[in-house]
Amino acid sequence: MLLRKFFTGPPAIARVAPFLIFVLLTLAQGGCGPASAYWFYFAKTVVGLWLIYEMWPLVAEMRWAFSVEAVLVGVGVFALWIGINGAWTTQHSLWLKLGLTHAPSVPSPAWNPNDQFGSGSALAWLFIVTRILGSTFIVPPLEEVFYRSFVYRYIARVDFLSVPLNQFLPWPFLATALIFGFSHNEWLAGILCAAAYQWLVLRKNRLGDAMTAHAITNFLLGLWVVWKGAWNFW
Repeated sequence: MLLRKFFTGPPAIARVAPFLIFVLLTLAQGGCGPASAYWFYFAKTVVGLWLIYEMWPLVAEMRWAFSVEAVLVGVGVFALWIGINGAWTTQHSLWLKLGLTHAPSVPSPAWNPNDQFGSGSALAWLFIVTRILGSTFIVPPLEEVFYRSFVYRYIARVDFLSVPLNQFLPWPFLATALIFGFSHNEWLAGILCAAAYQWLVLRKNRLGDAMTAHAITNFLLGLWVVWKGAWNFW
């Protein structure tokens, strides 16, 4: 209840603080060795569930909603995410091509529990399932509330709650898509993804369809990663 008391206050706190806490936990992954990244992800997922529980009564728009459009957008964004794989479509390769970094030509190792704990081992499956469940049910509410509900409207007006969810605003639309896109390694797919989710919010005048589409995208991507061994997406 102490955390909920902290979230209770200016409306921005309940929409921004949980996301920032989750991001800080993400940045801390792997700080105690390679194996710690997986255990930390497990703990982060549990904390993320707690954050959602605490913010749920305070963020009225954070309610799941189902629609045909949400399913189509979720599947479509998944197809985009795995289909856009040019030599410059990840941040690592983009900055190298632009000469803006001295990073090595090979990116850091992918998040692959099979390599760390043994292919098919119980621990490997524990972290694979945790990753799929976390990206499906924890990440979408936290990210959609932050980006589509808060950032989009806050760029338009500091009194962001006075901005209707279905009001199209060109500059906030573009800025939010860019911020979301470059918060992911697959920056181009991320920008298109953000635009699609924002379109859903604008069309439906609610956040829930974007949450559902985001969950579908992440769930399908998780299945694809495991099926194809495409661990680079994680």
